[in-house]
Amino acid sequence: MIHKRIRPFNTKDTYPEQKLDNDLCQAVVAGKTIYLRGQVAQDLDTRENVSVGDPAGQAEKVMQNIALLLSECGAGLENICKVTVYLTDIRYRETVYRVLGRWMKGVYPVFTGLVVVALARPEWLVEVDVIAEFE
Repeated sequence: MIHKRIRPFNTKDTYPEQKLDNDLCQAVVAGKTIYLRGQVAQDLDTRENVSVGDPAGQAEKVMQNIALLLSECGAGLENICKVTVYLTDIRYRETVYRVLGRWMKGVYPVFTGLVVVALARPEWLVEVDVIAEFE
């Protein structure tokens, strides 16, 4: 089976201050399953961070990225099966989940929520990764 890789990039471009050199991508289509990289409040084209300090705004950008990437894979939000949410503060949970719930109304995925010490950049408050299936 050949996997289709969507939006390949190298970490030296995304995290130049970290002196990394890893070849990654934003999504992998493996058969009928789509695996999305953890999405944060960063523009996929410019790498600009958005909504710094605003968990609701960051959740909006995360969901925009997820919708865009699923579309580029030939799927949509309705194809989401599994969601993992990473928060840097438990107090963001209600705000972030409201945004995610609005975007995924009627989808009924399984959710796992975690509170972590930090994400890859200090300005990121929320990260979401997704697994989806499509025909």
